[in-house]
Amino acid sequence: MTTGLSQSTLYRQIAMLRRWGFVMESDGRYSPGPVSVQLASGFDDNSDLVMAARTEMRALARQSHESVALVTMVNERVVCLEMVDSEQSLRCSFDRGRSVPARDGASAKCLMAHLPTDQRDALLDALGEPPERRAERAAELDAIRAAGHAVTQGEVDAGVWGASAPVLGAGRRLRGAITLMAPLTRVEGMEAALIHMTVVTAARISRALQ
Repeated sequence: MTTGLSQSTLYRQIAMLRRWGFVMESDGRYSPGPVSVQLASGFDDNSDLVMAARTEMRALARQSHESVALVTMVNERVVCLEMVDSEQSLRCSFDRGRSVPARDGASAKCLMAHLPTDQRDALLDALGEPPERRAERAAELDAIRAAGHAVTQGEVDAGVWGASAPVLGAGRRLRGAITLMAPLTRVEGMEAALIHMTVVTAARISRALQ
């Protein structure tokens, strides 16, 4: 199939896809990477989630003037299912389809905190951290679950503040999380209001999934 792209542009695009895990190379041949497989396997389960979330995500982006992501957990990674970007010139974003390890940041911590205990503990064990650090993480996740939201700043990307609240389906099963992200320079004094907006949006989407 002809792409119409120059060879240099095509190589850059493939390199980006490889870096994000969408494509893998073996003996000069390319095939779907782990993230492509993850997204394909999770699409049917998450399609109703995306449809239920879109309107509320757009409303949150308009209200907050910041970027909003819908994320979920797929095979121990945090995957962005949908993204609504802020209209401001300085904004934070998380590309749709991109995945990151379930480790740091508001999205990862919110999802981990609301997983069943055995799944959460398996993820913590997989990090391979010293017992003291593992205990600290477990305590932090317990606090996030009790609060109903996670807030971090600069854990994944320097200068980025994030608030994340869980989206729960039938039987209060974790389906994903809504994450609002903003530059730290715009957040000061607005933290409580932005957290509240995020929690309310996630609750509305959860009710739509019941």
